[in-house]
Order: sequence, then C-alpha cells, then structure tokens
Amino acid sequence: MTRHTPPRPVDVERLFPEVASLRKETVRLHPSVGEPTCRDSSVGGPLLWPAEEAWPSCPEHDGSPMVPVVQIYRSGVPGIVPFPEGCDLLQVLWCPREHSGHRWIVPHVRWREAGSVGKVGETPPPPAERWENYVPRPCVVHPELVTEYPYWDLRDDLWDELEFRFLDLDQETGWDYQSHLSTAPGTKLVGYPGWCQDPDWPACAGCGNRMEHLLTVESTEADAVSRRAWTPVEERHTPSEGPGLVLGDLGGVYFFECHVCPGRPFTHRYDCP
Repeated sequence: MTRHTPPRPVDVERLFPEVASLRKETVRLHPSVGEPTCRDSSVGGPLLWPAEEAWPSCPEHDGSPMVPVVQIYRSGVPGIVPFPEGCDLLQVLWCPREHSGHRWIVPHVRWREAGSVGKVGETPPPPAERWENYVPRPCVVHPELVTEYPYWDLRDDLWDELEFRFLDLDQETGWDYQSHLSTAPGTKLVGYPGWCQDPDWPACAGCGNRMEHLLTVESTEADAVSRRAWTPVEERHTPSEGPGLVLGDLGGVYFFECHVCPGRPFTHRYDCP
C-alpha cells in the first residue's frame, strides 16, 4: 500500500515567504514490517550482494559482520536521489555492536549496478554480541516525495526575524512550525537532516566542501507531537509496525557524501535528543 502524507495544515510559504527559497524535496521511506527480498528496496531486508564479494565487517571487531540497514533501487524512488552514473542500487550497513570512544555505529555505504550482480550471496546473520535495537526488523518501504522547510538549518538572521511569528501561529492555531510544518520526520532520503540538536554539517576531508545529506535513519517515524501532522493518511487508524530501532535516546543517524571527490566519500553524524 502506498503512503500519503497529508498536506501541511497551513500555507507555509504564504505565512513565511522567507522560507520559500529554502524548500527542499525529501523522500520519506515509510518502512513497515514485511518480507522484502534482495530484489526489493527495504529497511533491514536482505541485500543484493554478490557471492564473490566479501561482506563488510566491522574494523573494530574482527570478523563481525555488519547488518543491512537500507537498500534502495533507483527505479523505486523519485529522481531527486543522486545516484552515481552507472549505479542504480544504494546499500547501507552498519555494525550494531558497542564501539570505542563516542562512535555509536560504524557504517558502510555501497553504490552498485544491480544488473552486474551474478550469483547473490546469503545475507549473514547479525553478530551474537550486539545491541538488539540497532538491528532493524525487515521492512518494505513506501517511498513518497514530500516538501519540507528548514528549522535547525535556518540562518540566524532568519530565525531572529521569524521566531515570534512562529510563536504567534502556534498560539493562534496550535500548529508548531518545528514539529508540524518544517522538516519531515522519519527515515528518508536527501532533503534536510532530521536534526535533534544544532546542525553539524561535515566538510569533506578531500576537498573541504560541505557534504550533501544522503540519508536519515531515525528511531521513529514521528514523535508524539509531530505525528499529528506527519502521519500518513493510511495509518491514522492503523499505524504500521516499523523496523523497531532505538538509537540511543530515540535519536537518528545522518549520512552525508561528497559529490565532487571520486568514489563519493561518505561520513555520518549521530544525533540524539
């Protein structure tokens, strides 16, 4: 079943024309528990991984396999997702074990051409020692293109100009700009990261440019406040069961990549309320 996010409850650009030029499109994935195969886009499902290619393992835990987090086929998502030339499949994995320092996860991002995969290897089981809530349940996805606007990514001068108008709208209508009108919550591709705190955009180690947001993986599809406006029409009365992630205190992981340097280098940020 497809998913349809309701339109914003007020006309954001009419009320706040200053943010109109900052609108972005994001692809909400709406993961719901199912039985995806390696030929499907999924969250936590089996990957189309060549049998002859070594499965990624954690550099901190010798021989410990990473777990599938997201697999996306180009044909199943809107064209705003910037697949590299010659690639039509995005695969994201991470290690669900405890790591040294402040690293909550160790991730791996792989772009590939699905048609070049011959014999498909088995997706290995997750390591016995793991944080259970960091291993997503297999979910099918329902990609949906949604418009969003910045909140944490608003420039300081715009924030100073708009803050009291945001408060006035909330008092008059009950609609909160941050929770109901700005950045789409949940697991999604491109658009704005779902920051819980101040933005922490990474710079590419190779060229120094600010990296681009590729993927947000969230613990929940919406919190108790934001679900009022962002719950899909199809789930208003029967919410679907999701991947069951609990990333820290219901936080998220944001993946970024450089579109300039060869090989599309990537990094990530972990963000928690």
